[in-house]
Amino acid sequence: MMKLTFHGAAREVTGVNYLLEDSTTKLLIDCGLFQGAKTAEEKNRDPFPYNPLEIDVLFVTHAHLDHIGRIPKLVRAGFKGRIISTLPTRDLAELSLTDSLGILTKEAERDGEKPIYEEKDVQRAMSLWETVEYDSEITVNDLKVTFKEAGHILGSAMVEIKRGDKRVVFTGDLGNPPTPLLKDPHKLENANYLIMESTYGDKEHEGRDERKTKVERIIEDTIKNKGVLMIPAFSIERTQELLFELNDLAENGRIPRVPIFLDSPLAIKATAIYKKHEDYYNKEAKYIIESGDDVFKFPGLEFSLTTEESKKINNVPPPKIIIAGSGMSTGGRIIHHEKRYLPDSNSALLLVGFQSAGSLGRRIQEGAKWVKILGEDIPVKAGVIRIKGYSAHPDTNWLLDFVKGSSERLEKVFVAQGEMKAASFIAQRIRDYLGVKAVVPKQGDSFELDM
Repeated sequence: MMKLTFHGAAREVTGVNYLLEDSTTKLLIDCGLFQGAKTAEEKNRDPFPYNPLEIDVLFVTHAHLDHIGRIPKLVRAGFKGRIISTLPTRDLAELSLTDSLGILTKEAERDGEKPIYEEKDVQRAMSLWETVEYDSEITVNDLKVTFKEAGHILGSAMVEIKRGDKRVVFTGDLGNPPTPLLKDPHKLENANYLIMESTYGDKEHEGRDERKTKVERIIEDTIKNKGVLMIPAFSIERTQELLFELNDLAENGRIPRVPIFLDSPLAIKATAIYKKHEDYYNKEAKYIIESGDDVFKFPGLEFSLTTEESKKINNVPPPKIIIAGSGMSTGGRIIHHEKRYLPDSNSALLLVGFQSAGSLGRRIQEGAKWVKILGEDIPVKAGVIRIKGYSAHPDTNWLLDFVKGSSERLEKVFVAQGEMKAASFIAQRIRDYLGVKAVVPKQGDSFELDM
C-alpha cells in the first residue's frame, strides 16, 4: 500500500503539492505557490505539514509558479533529495524562481515579514536539480517513474509511477490541444489511479480557429476605435502562443500593422528559452521554423525589456497592443497599463487565461465597475473580453475523453487543481458517464492506494 496526501491544490487551483509515501519511500509531486487572494500569501508562509528532510525525490511537472514556487522554501527547510524534471522545465523554473524572488521580497517587506526564501535557496535548489527526457524510466527503490508529454507548456509532463503492474498518474497541468507550438498530451492508458487537474472542469472552450478569428476582430475593433488593447498574459506559454498567432495574422495581412509591445522581461527571457528548445515543438511549428520564419519576430513587434523601454510605451499614441504580465493582473507591468487605460472606453482588456478567485483579473472579469490599482480607485470603462480558447488547460469534454482512455482499469480518480464547482462537475461526469469512482479531496486528505 502507498499513502497519497493532498497538501495543496485541493478544491483550489494553486499550491500544488502531493505526497506519495510508504514505509521506505517518500515522494513529492510539485511544490507550488498558493496564488490569488491575500490568504494565499499567508498559506505560503505556513510550515510544511511533513518533514522536508525525509523526502527522497521531488518530481516537477512544469515550471509555473503554482507548481514550483515553494521549492526554494522546501530546500531552506532542509530538503536534500533529488529534484527531477525535463530540461525545458529546469531552465524555465530557474528563470521563474529568480524572477519571483523580487516580488516575494517586496510583498514580505510590505507585510513586515521575512521572504519565504532567498537567492541562495534558489541556487541550492538548482544544484539538486536533474533532468530527464520524456519516456525515460527513473528508478526509486522499487518504483519506476516515467515523464509523459502533458502539452501544457514547454517541457510540461505527467508523472507516471509504477510498482509491479499498478500505475498512478499525476497529470500536472494538461494542455488544450491542438496548440500552435506544442505536441498533444500523451494518451492515458493502463492507469489504476489518476490525480487529475480540473481548472476548467465545468467549462467548454472555443476552437482554435474561432479564437484566432475573435482576436483578429478585437484587434480590428480596437484599431478602429483608436484605443489600446491590453492583454494580461502569463509569461510562459500563453505569451508565446499569442506571439505565434499574431505572427500569422500580421504576416498574412489579416490585421493592420500596429505597434505591438511585449512588455515583460520574464516573457522576453522565457521566449528565448522557447527558441532554445525548438525540438520540443509539434510538427507544424517545426515546419514553419524550418521554412525560415522566426515565429517570435514580425513587423510591429517590439520587446520592452527595461523599465525605461516600458515607460516609453506611454509616448506611443494609440492604437497599440500591449502584452504584459501578470496573467491575473496581480502585479507586474500590466497593472500600470490597466491603471492608465481601463478608464478609456475606446480601449479594451482581453483576458486569455484563468483568473484566480480574489485576483484583480477575476474582479474585472466578473464586471467590477471600479477597481483599486496601486492605491487608487480606477473606473473600468474599457471593454472587457474573455476568450476561453486560449486557455492552456483543457475543457470538461476533453477531460472526460482523457479519463475514458483508461476507464476500464481505473480504480479511483482524484480531481484536484480546480475550484470546487469545476472539480465537482467533472468528478460527477466521470462517475455518471464512465462509471469510475471520482473524489474531490480536501486539503490534508489522505488515501490508501493498493500498489
